[in-house]
Amino acid sequence: MARHPATTAGGLAVITGAASGIGLAAAAQFARLGMRVLLVDVDEARLAAAADQVAAAAPEGRDAVDTFVADVSRRAELGRLATHVGTLPGGADVVMANAGIQPGSRLFGGEDTWRAVIDVNLWGVIDTCRMLVPGMIAGGKPGLVIVTGSKQGITTPPGDPAYNVAKAGVKAFAEALEHELRSTTEGRVSARLLIPGFVFTPLTARGRVEKPAGAWTPEETIAFMMERLEAGDFYILCPDGETTRELDRRRIAWAAGDVIDNRPPLSRWHPDHAEAFKASLADLAGS
Repeated sequence: MARHPATTAGGLAVITGAASGIGLAAAAQFARLGMRVLLVDVDEARLAAAADQVAAAAPEGRDAVDTFVADVSRRAELGRLATHVGTLPGGADVVMANAGIQPGSRLFGGEDTWRAVIDVNLWGVIDTCRMLVPGMIAGGKPGLVIVTGSKQGITTPPGDPAYNVAKAGVKAFAEALEHELRSTTEGRVSARLLIPGFVFTPLTARGRVEKPAGAWTPEETIAFMMERLEAGDFYILCPDGETTRELDRRRIAWAAGDVIDNRPPLSRWHPDHAEAFKASLADLAGS
């Protein structure tokens, strides 16, 4: 399988939410490939520490790594980022819209939480792409846009509705973006939707200091992402130590079946349908 042409040595990868977790692991991986990396995050101190870590992975060291402090929920700050990227040699070759938060939410909980989650996780993705991707298109080179979604945006389990709503919107946006790019750039610039599994990051730790046995590390997730980029996948649906690809497939198919078969919404958790869902997994060990 061939390496994606946008990830060539000397190209520029711009990654939001790059100070920790999946974003940091992605930055280090692109740096190992010889790319220049621009790490974007809201936390200046953590960003500086992350830059040192990424520089250690880069063949050219600190010269290949730069940082930019920005809150993706603020369009003006993303506008400054786009202006900065436009001044860099060659502009962006890879954009990874990855920044996200997950403070937890309740359906009728505080409005501030809902607005923060939607502003960062949905509008942050939309605005990052709308501000950076036109420059990639204008550059005329191969380009790659990676959008970090979530399985919660596909199967929408109960418990964190604001996050689910935001990530469902991210999925729809990424699909629309890829359609637009393949229709207007003949595939020269393309989009991918990264759908992580259970990954142990600061976002998911919730007070834990040791990685749960079933979780993947961010590095494992990015290694899988790179493999599937080479394979040409749009939906990069990641397994983990608890969940196989087949279990994900059946959960997603069941969620779609709620619409097709006119079952109650979230029927996996409905008393009249939960046992039928469990029965549909009977042949999967450990499901």
